[in-house]
Amino acid sequence: MLVAGLLFACMGVLVKYGSSHFSASELVFYRSFFGLLIVYAMLHRAKVVLATRHWRSHLWRGLSGTVAMMLFFYCIGTLPLATAITLNYTSSLFLSALTLLVLKEAFHAPLSSALAVGFAGVVLLLHPTFEHDRLLDGLLGLLSGLLAAVALLNVRQLGALGEPGMRVVFYFNLIATLASGAWMLQDQLHAISLNDLPLLVGIGAAATFAQLALTRAHRTGQALVVGSLAYSTIVFSALFGLLFWHELLSLSAWLGIALIIASGMLSLRLAPTNAGAIK
Repeated sequence: MLVAGLLFACMGVLVKYGSSHFSASELVFYRSFFGLLIVYAMLHRAKVVLATRHWRSHLWRGLSGTVAMMLFFYCIGTLPLATAITLNYTSSLFLSALTLLVLKEAFHAPLSSALAVGFAGVVLLLHPTFEHDRLLDGLLGLLSGLLAAVALLNVRQLGALGEPGMRVVFYFNLIATLASGAWMLQDQLHAISLNDLPLLVGIGAAATFAQLALTRAHRTGQALVVGSLAYSTIVFSALFGLLFWHELLSLSAWLGIALIIASGMLSLRLAPTNAGAIK
């Protein structure tokens, strides 16, 4: 999980560098396309069958995840790296809330309190964006977290249906490649130079290997430990933001990040774990 956290942060760094020349839809396309090639090669080597009966679930997971990623990549280009990644990581808070709704659980006071703390952290994190006339960017980052939670809920459903993790990753990259490709054709296309290729391939490789490391961590590790270490991405991104762009967050932003991380870790412990009940 620490490897996944570091790789996701590296992806964020590459996306932020790439955002000065490419649009969010272009970056999502190249990230998904190169990721698709990598996963397909691994699937072929492992002899994993691509045929599936659950194409509707793959489609919803792919579309929700693609829009979430487009918003996420856009916010990386306009907000401090740690802020954009933290807003996207509110997906764990939204996922806990959505799980309660889908499972029709009774009112859960401790979990509800933990989620309230997390969303109080969101308010603190968004406050600096309001001061710098970037509130809309902050809200789009929050929306990326909500849509990422929807995508994660679809992943849980696919897992309950017995879909292999590599097949789920393959179809996500396939749908994201097609959807973002169609989107970017509606806008201005930017030429790719030889110097851009390492960056674009690096985004796809970092994201794909991070997803595979994350999948392995969830399959072999303790859920609470793995879920908690997922927030290492925020720490790595804050260090990278400071190192490469001299991004200094305000005290209220740091407090917001701390509340979101604490709330996410608490919700992991308190949320229902019966993923198989989600249909």
